[in-house]
Amino acid sequence: MQMMQNNQPPIPNPPRAITTKDLLYLKDAMSWELLAFKKFHSMAQQVQNPQFKQALDKVGQMHQNHFQRILGHLQVDNNAALASLPNTQLQ
Repeated sequence: MQMMQNNQPPIPNPPRAITTKDLLYLKDAMSWELLAFKKFHSMAQQVQNPQFKQALDKVGQMHQNHFQRILGHLQVDNNAALASLPNTQLQ
């Protein structure tokens, strides 16, 4: 089986406007990141080994950072972003 090749370059920045489908995906992603952070934080509180504790804290912080990055992308005036796009109608 031959894989389809995608010749499109990656998008360097997120789109200016967020669709309903995007928003639902981002909500799920934020839930996953928050849950992962909470689980790693909880595990880090329970272990006695300092190396394990440090590793679990580090992974928990990574998930917390992911959550914050997603949240940062959501802090836009979506209606204004949609209105600035060509051929876009607000519903």
